[in-house]
Amino acid sequence: MRLLIVDDERPARAKLRHLLAQQDGIAAVDEAADGIEALERITAFRPDALLLDIEMPELSGIELAASLPEPAPLVVFVTAYERYACQAFDADAIDYLLKPYDGERLGRALARLRKKLETRPDGQAVALPPAPLEQLLVSERGATRIVRVADIQWIETADNYVVLHTAEGAPLLRQTLAGLVERLGAGFVRCHRRAAVAVGWIERIVALDKGDGELQLRGGARVPCSRQYRADVMARL
Repeated sequence: MRLLIVDDERPARAKLRHLLAQQDGIAAVDEAADGIEALERITAFRPDALLLDIEMPELSGIELAASLPEPAPLVVFVTAYERYACQAFDADAIDYLLKPYDGERLGRALARLRKKLETRPDGQAVALPPAPLEQLLVSERGATRIVRVADIQWIETADNYVVLHTAEGAPLLRQTLAGLVERLGAGFVRCHRRAAVAVGWIERIVALDKGDGELQLRGGARVPCSRQYRADVMARL
């Protein structure tokens, strides 16, 4: 199994990784310190299952479980609180592991995961394939904003973030431009070293000097299109 540990507390992640090292059948383990990072790691790491804390800043484990791309990895919640059990099983959790736990209790949770994975096609554990996202979760001052991918007109880099330009605003998401465009799928194309555009929003291409250009979007935005990426944009159109 490929397992992704999601917990905002480093000691909790370290303990779980230590116990997993004593279990059989674990092919790979990765970590994420919060729900936003977990969404990024899911696409890159393709886990079979998440070992998921519930109370985390910005995006709770319950919210993350409800936002997983399809086909979603399985979920085992790992938490210090009993009160979320009903919500956890409503989210189709395979198990609910209460802290503090030991290797024996973890082993039973892993056995349930294996049994569930064996019922998948061909009796094999199925790694998560890349799947275009329908929405992005953006943290904003203690709240989580849901941004529909269909509403994103274009994207540009801003230091360690990207700016998601929509008609309703331009929220910041901590992500690389290349990584996000890959996650968003064929509906987006790079048009500049620092920008990408939603193909369906392009209304006109205007030629500028030295082979560069400008993309005029249906929403009125003007996005740079360098000659390096112009052929890719034209091919998508």
